[in-house]
This record gives sequence, structure tokens and C-alpha cells, in this order.
Amino acid sequence: MRATDAAGAGATGAVRPDAVVASLRTAILAGTVEPGSAVTEALVSETFGVARPTARIAIDRLVSDGILEREPHHAARVKRLGRDDIADLFAARAAVESAAVELLAGTARVPADASAAHERLLGLEADASYWAIDLAFHRALVQGAPSTRLPRLHDQLMGEIEFALAQVDAHRLRSTREVAAEHGRILDAVAAGDAALAEHLTRSHILASRDRLLAHFDMQHGR
Repeated sequence: MRATDAAGAGATGAVRPDAVVASLRTAILAGTVEPGSAVTEALVSETFGVARPTARIAIDRLVSDGILEREPHHAARVKRLGRDDIADLFAARAAVESAAVELLAGTARVPADASAAHERLLGLEADASYWAIDLAFHRALVQGAPSTRLPRLHDQLMGEIEFALAQVDAHRLRSTREVAAEHGRILDAVAAGDAALAEHLTRSHILASRDRLLAHFDMQHGR
């Protein structure tokens, strides 16, 4: 794990906690720091050239986001999603996102950010990493729903969703073209004002990723 040269550096050269959080998050999601690895204040401090309090803030933030986990009196570690974690996370995600998209389709309005993310995904090479764009697409749909509570619930799941989507992408469990095609059908249903279809397509899309990730987990663990 290594820090970028000047990310987050201010006029004095100090690295802000947000920059440390972003760089550490990127390293974890890219697989540079593997699941189960300890992330200590000393490691973060040395890697990013920051004081221990800044390192502590960054670690606490990622624990709060669900990317790191920490037991009392132990160092934080990169979260390792178990089979039950995967099933539960995607069930919660499907419930929140499908409800949000159903409400959104009632307005027959496609959020501009969702359309933009879809266009970016269509422009990617077939083997390019897509999880960040995928995440932006889903977040835009939820944020666009006429609800104040569903986006808040989604934000609470976001760290773990991000972590899971990065794994789906890293192991090439779903192709860029497959994901883009499903996104396109969801947008068409929203634009047409077909709430039932939009809800169904969103739920099916999310649970398909769950099923691929669970199958991969079972294969890795000899199930």
C-alpha cells in the first residue's frame, strides 16, 4: 500500500484525513490490501506520512463505512464478507433500491446523473473495470427517487455495497456489456413510467450479482 504523491496536500504539504480515507479506500477496493489484513494507525501513518490522530480518523471513517471492521482492543481489519453477509447485504440493497426505483418510475423522470453514468458504462472497453460507474448509476437512481428516507438508508449500506461490487468486478463475475444492458432496460422502464417493471428489473439485476458472488464464494470455499 502506498500513498499518492500529492493527493489531498494543502499549501503546507499536510495530507487531509479525507485524502487518506480516499486513498486507503481505493487500495482496499482494488485488492491491494486484502480482506482480513490489519490496518493499524502505525501503518497508515507511515504510508501516508500523517500523524497518528489523522490515521485514526481515517480508520474510524472506514470502520463506520463498513469497509473495515474492528473488535474491542484489536486493530482494524479489512472486512471479509462471509456467505451470510453477502446474502443479507444484497437482500437489504435489493429492498431499498427496488423501492426507490419504483417510486422514481412513478415520476417517469430519468435522473441526469443516471443517464450520464449509463453512457459512461456503454463507452467502456469490454474488459475495463466498471464497479465505480455501476455504483454511481445506482446511487443516482436512489437519490432521484421522491423519498427522503430511502436515500438515507442506501447511504448506510453504501460502504459495504461498494466493497461487494468491487469484488464482483474484480473476479469478472458479470461483464460490462451485461450490466450495461440491464441498466438500459431499467432506465427504459423508468422513462415509460412502468413502476412495476422498473421495480422487478432492479431487484432482478441486484440479485443476479448476489447469485454470482455467492457461487464464487462457494467455489472458493469448496461448497
